[in-house]
Amino acid sequence: MTARDMAVTGLGLVTPAGVGVEPSWTGICAGDGLAARDEVLAGLPVDFSCRVPDFDAAALLGPRLTWRIDRFTQLAMVAARQAVADAALDPEAWDGPRVAVVLGVAAAGGDTWADAYRSLAEGRVDAISPLTLPRSLPNMVAGEVSIDLRATGPCLTTSTACASGATALGIARDLLRAGSCDIAIAGGTDCARVPMGSAAFYRLGALSQRRDDPAAASRPFDVDRDGFVLSEGAGVVVLERPEHARARGARIRGYLAGYGASADGFHATSPRPDGDGARRAVEAALADAGAEPADVHHVNAHGTSTPQGDRIEANLLGTLFGSGAPPVTSVKGTIGHTLGAAGAVEAAVTVLSLERQLVPPTANLNQLDEGLAIDVVTKAPRAHRMTGALSNAFGFGGQNAVLFFRAA
Repeated sequence: MTARDMAVTGLGLVTPAGVGVEPSWTGICAGDGLAARDEVLAGLPVDFSCRVPDFDAAALLGPRLTWRIDRFTQLAMVAARQAVADAALDPEAWDGPRVAVVLGVAAAGGDTWADAYRSLAEGRVDAISPLTLPRSLPNMVAGEVSIDLRATGPCLTTSTACASGATALGIARDLLRAGSCDIAIAGGTDCARVPMGSAAFYRLGALSQRRDDPAAASRPFDVDRDGFVLSEGAGVVVLERPEHARARGARIRGYLAGYGASADGFHATSPRPDGDGARRAVEAALADAGAEPADVHHVNAHGTSTPQGDRIEANLLGTLFGSGAPPVTSVKGTIGHTLGAAGAVEAAVTVLSLERQLVPPTANLNQLDEGLAIDVVTKAPRAHRMTGALSNAFGFGGQNAVLFFRAA
C-alpha cells in the first residue's frame, strides 16, 4: 500500500444472488444467470428481471422504517448496516461528525412515484402520500442512512447513471484523503425493475428480449448477447483512513488505491466507439494509484451484455493490456444490471476476489464474440494470484468511473 491508499474494512451486499456478502459471493461464483419472470412486469414486452430473493424489509428494518422509505433506500439501509457490522464499528460509540455517507443512485424512487402518479391520474390528490418526496428523492438514501447510523459528517448522493456507485466510492476516498472524515460509508443502490423502468429501457432498445429463456438473457461478451437485464440491489463499502483502522485493530480487507473519472462528451446513451473516455478513466485510476497496467491482475468489467458496450470495453482492455491481458469477469451475467448500484456491488466483489484470490465466472458466456482479445473467466471460478484489480463502471451521458484496488 501507499500513504494515499484507503482501507476497506467493511462490506455489505444485497443482490439477486442473496442478502449478505457470503450468499451474494456464493451465488455469483456459481455462475448461473438469475433472471426470471417478474410479476411486477407482467404484460410488458420485457417481463423478466433479476430480483433480490427473500428480501423481507419489514423483518430486517422494522415495519415503521420500512413504511417510511422506498425500496431503493431499504436495500441500501440493509447493505449499510451489514458493512458497518462487518467493520466491527458501533454507531453508538463512534464520533459521528467524522463519519461520512456517500451513496450513488440512478433511478431512485420508482415505486413511490408510480403510486403517486396512479392516484393523480385517478383524480385522488388527497391519496398522494405526504411521504412521496421524502421517499423518492435521490438524496434521501444518503440522508436516511445517515439518520439510521448517526453519521453526521459529509452526506452526499452521487448520480452518474450506471457509474454512480463507483463514483460514490471515489468521492468518499477523496473526502478521506482531504481529512474531512475518518470513516466513510460509501456505495450504491437502485431498484429499476418497475414497469416504467422496463418499458423505457425497452423503448430505448437496451434490454435483452430473450423472453423464452430469461435465465440466459444476460450474457456479457457472448456472440449472441442482445442487451442487459434489469435488476435491483445495493453494495456498501466502509472506507477508513489506514491509521484510523489500525488504531482500532480493524481487519483490513483491501485498499482502494486509485480512482479515475472522465466524460465521453459524445452521446446521451452510446459510449464513444473508440473507447477514449473509458480509457482515460482507467489510466487516471492507475496514475492515481501510482500503478502501471502490469500491476492489474484482474478486471471486473462493466460488461452489461449490450452489443456495442461490451465490444468497446473489450477492445479497450485488449489494447491497454495486449497479450498479457488479465482475467476478466462481469457479474452482470449472474445478477443483471443493478444500475446505480452496479459500480459499488462490483467494487465489493473485486475486493472479495483479491481477498480470496479467486475470479468469479461470467454467466451465460458460451462463445466469446469474435475479435474480442480478452480472457473472460467462464463456467467456474478461477484461482488466480493477484495483488491489484480494476473495477470499471460506465454510464449514460458518457460518465465513466474506474476504481483500482490493492490486496490487503
